[in-house]
Amino acid sequence: MTALLVGFFGMTGALLRFAVDSWFAHHPGRHPHWPWATLTVNTAGSFLFGVAIGLAGHLAIGAEALTALTAGLAGGLTTFSSWTTATVRLASETRYRAAGLNVAANLLLGLVAASLGLLVAG
Repeated sequence: MTALLVGFFGMTGALLRFAVDSWFAHHPGRHPHWPWATLTVNTAGSFLFGVAIGLAGHLAIGAEALTALTAGLAGGLTTFSSWTTATVRLASETRYRAAGLNVAANLLLGLVAASLGLLVAG
């Protein structure tokens, strides 16, 4: 049953990521070559992961539900490979400051989002 839940929630997370990617592709804004979609889904996924862990501690949700939310939904939503590839692409374009900012933004916003998720769930 856990595998089915992870699969369903993973599919849902992947579809959400696709929706965010598509939205940013059609609304490039002032900085069209910045990986906004990746930063958005990674931050949202970190928040979701924090909420799930916080709920598990306070509401005693089961291991299946926790795994479905973390490995499934958050795992399907977030993307390490797109983040690293975007960083390498920025560096290969000699946009070293943008590449460093991408690393720092994902790391810092992810940490803040996970912390807020834990706080909200607590």
